[in-house]
Order: sequence, then C-alpha cells, then structure tokens
Amino acid sequence: MDETATAATHTERTTCCVVGGGPAGVMLGFLLARAGVPVMVLEKHKDFFRDFRGDTIHPSTMELLDELGLLEDFLRQPHQELRQITAHFAGQTIHIGDFSRLPVKCKFIAFMPQWNFLNFLCRHAKKYPQFKLCMETEVTDLLVENGRVTGVKAVTPAGNLEVRADLVVGADGRSSTVRARAGLEVIDSGAPIDVLWFRLPKKPDDPAQAFGFVGIRQFMVLIDRGDYWQCAFVIRKGSFDERKAGGLEKFRGEIGRCAAFLSGRVDEIKTWDEVKLLSVKVDHLRRWHRDGLLCIGDSAHAMSPVGGVGINLAIQDAVATANFLAQKLSGGQIREADLRAVQSRREKPARLTQKVQVFMHKHLLERIFNSEEMIPPPLPMLLLEKFPRLRSLPARMVGIGF
Repeated sequence: MDETATAATHTERTTCCVVGGGPAGVMLGFLLARAGVPVMVLEKHKDFFRDFRGDTIHPSTMELLDELGLLEDFLRQPHQELRQITAHFAGQTIHIGDFSRLPVKCKFIAFMPQWNFLNFLCRHAKKYPQFKLCMETEVTDLLVENGRVTGVKAVTPAGNLEVRADLVVGADGRSSTVRARAGLEVIDSGAPIDVLWFRLPKKPDDPAQAFGFVGIRQFMVLIDRGDYWQCAFVIRKGSFDERKAGGLEKFRGEIGRCAAFLSGRVDEIKTWDEVKLLSVKVDHLRRWHRDGLLCIGDSAHAMSPVGGVGINLAIQDAVATANFLAQKLSGGQIREADLRAVQSRREKPARLTQKVQVFMHKHLLERIFNSEEMIPPPLPMLLLEKFPRLRSLPARMVGIGF
C-alpha cells in the first residue's frame, strides 16, 4: 500500500505560493515579502547545493541589488569578476565584449556559485515575516476549483501538504511540474547542442579571465571559480553516449586540444561520473498563465546557456511579476488579465534573446562542429577586435539585455 496515499494531509494558506527555489522563485518571494505580501516558496531539494548550475550575475541584476540596498553585502560575498568577454581561436584572442562602457554601477559580470547567491537572497528575505521557505517540499499536482488554480499538492518528509493560495507561480525550471500539470502549451525552438560540465584545477599562471575556447569541432567555456575552472564542453545534442563509448582518455585529449593550457591536468577527471550532462532546451510557453497561475523564468521560457543570461532573465521576470502584482495581491483576487500583463511585459525580451541564442547555435556552433579544420573568427568578431568601441554592444546585450 502506498503510505503517502493514506497519510494525513496538512493544509496551509498563503497569498502567493511560489514553486521552485531558484533565482526567479527566491527573488520573487523576497520582493513580495518586502512589499508585505505573504508568500511561501516551495523547493523540492533539501538545500541549494547542486553543482554545475549557472553562476553568472550580470550588471542588470546588480543594478537591482543596488536599488534594493543589497549590493554592498552582495559584493562582500566571495566572487570573481569578468570585465571583458573573449574568445580564443587556436591561440588568437578575440575581444568580443567590454563592460566598461555600460551605464551601470558594476561594469562586470560576477561569478558566484548559485547556491551562495540563493543563500544570500534567502538570508535577506527571511528578515520579513511574510516570507516562508519550505525545503524538501516537492510539488506533485495543482489544486483546481471551477477551472481556477487555487493551490498545490506537495509531499514532504513529514507527509502530504496542500498549500492554498490566491496565486500559484511556477518557477520550477525547464522541466516544470507546474506547467505540465497546468496543461500549458510548450513550443520547442530546437537546440542542437548539449553541454558537458566538469571541473579542473586552476593554477596561478593560467590565462586571466579565460572564457570561450574554439578548437577543431570543439567549443568550451571556462568559468572562474577561484581555485578551479568550471568547464562547459559543448557537444552535438544526443552525442554524449558516443563520446563515452570512445573512452575517457579520448575525451581528455579533446579538452587538451581545445584549451592547450589545460592539457597537463585533464587526468584529474578520473571517471565519467565527474562529467555531468546538461540537456539543452530552448522553448517557450504560448501562454504563461491560466486563471490563478503564472509561470516565469525557465518554466515560461527555457534558455540556452549561450551568453549565460538565463538567471538574469528569470530575475527580471520576478521583478516584473512583483511590480505588476504585489499591490493587487494585497488587495484581493488576481485576475487573469493581470497575469497576461506580466507576460506582455516580459515575453518580447525573452523571445528576442532566444532568437539570438538559436542564431548562435546555427551560425557559430554548427559551423564549428561541421568543420574538419580550425575555423577562423567570424567577420563580426574581427570587427569587434578592430573597433573596440563596438564591444559595448554585445556587452550590453549580455549584461543588460533587451
């Protein structure tokens, strides 16, 4: 007999129930609680520690933290700073983006492990009594009455839980349970790539602010985490099993050929268990909402890791949601027209960003994968190298967004 089916169900009531304790969910919880709105954030894991998640906090997000009075404390947390975006083509370094000209306070991307960033936000959110974070609480279904979503069903270590709320927000990522249970239509834009995540030691004489590396049929991004590199090795979608069949030694060789300075330390990857597969999706919901429910972040528009902008778009969704809905949540029932207004505000930036990502997949990554020799830097990159002032344009798109 299924014990969870017979266990007593505990019921709680809140104004807004946010499903998912990622950047979008925690930021929305913080902003609503700050505005005096009771909010519960439900996170299925027992902590935020999941390796190989996005670490990039962009200038737009730090502008928000500054407006909230959190920037000074944020910058005290351990982090690394990327002030230029570079790509390396067989030893030739191309400068793609320069954040120094952006009209922002922090003219850099901050690299901070996502678990540290989420713990930072939660620490500040818990200062407000309206904020409640429930860990190890996995949402399994929606509560629906007369066609309106009125809450969620969840399982916890203590048993079954029902949370009734005026609004449910799905912020539970690209494999969202909320959007699946809500029956919202997902439109797949296609992503021809997957990413293999692993870490390698960092040495004092390594290149400063290393970022993108191009090899023959290879592309890899390195993220500085202080004493090690978080490595993202891009592969054709569905080709991981083929690489595993070729053997770990062959894969280590690929890494060394792509970024030569790493060749002496690739043996640090002892087993395939140390290489994690991220199956890349680029998709979006036709409609982000139904009566009583709204999806934001990757639940509404799953982003490619290209540009590392997913976290920042998700946080911008949270800001727009709080700005549009906080007062209405305090005053009574949310109408579906209010949820439509959030989508109207945020859909265009998300879709434009996805279009750029899909363009990069097709016109850069596919070109790399299809070539039997080292490709030269594309003409737009050569123009950026020749005319430094132009580098503020890609920096603005990555750092601030549309």
